[in-house]
Amino acid sequence: MSPLARTPDAIHRERLHQLAVFLRESEQILADFDAWREEHSDLDGWPLDDAGHSRRAVKRDADTWRSFNRVRSFAKELLATAEVQMQQLNPAHIQSRWIWQLGVLDDALKQLDVLQQEWLEARDALPPSARPGSFAYDDTLAERNEEAWSYLDDWASHGTALLEIQAAVQDLPPRSPALTSTATHARPATPAALPSSAVRR
Repeated sequence: MSPLARTPDAIHRERLHQLAVFLRESEQILADFDAWREEHSDLDGWPLDDAGHSRRAVKRDADTWRSFNRVRSFAKELLATAEVQMQQLNPAHIQSRWIWQLGVLDDALKQLDVLQQEWLEARDALPPSARPGSFAYDDTLAERNEEAWSYLDDWASHGTALLEIQAAVQDLPPRSPALTSTATHARPATPAALPSSAVRR
């Protein structure tokens, strides 16, 4: 291995850093949108300017996608590593909600992959004149971002579980080999048996 080659552990830590950046950015993006919406809504919460509200929502969706796009290419690997790490922990050190949260993140990532593929197909079907900045292009892109936002929000809401699992592995000794072997056959708890995780809104 050359001196400049990074170990798998170093690569994983760098990917988690990128995830942490997304978590901070997505929180700020949502906070900015909510602050604008509160300032530009009537006492019943209805927008004072529907067109302005729509533009702000489009910007929120696009900014959140752009931030997560730095993570999306290796998000599947983050989930796979977290599952392996959980098998290395003693049961007493595992938060029951982690299993459920990993499932939410996995489902959301699959939906995002579907939406991205649909967007690429729709983009390729546009006429040559439909370039970035044209209504046809931007409207199709905004539609993808709008449909993706709830799944991006799942990652913003539950992505901290990946950081928590990493921290637990670093701070605690691994479980015994016997327990690790048994854990590979354990059935995960059902979502109904798990506590509800805090949502961002």
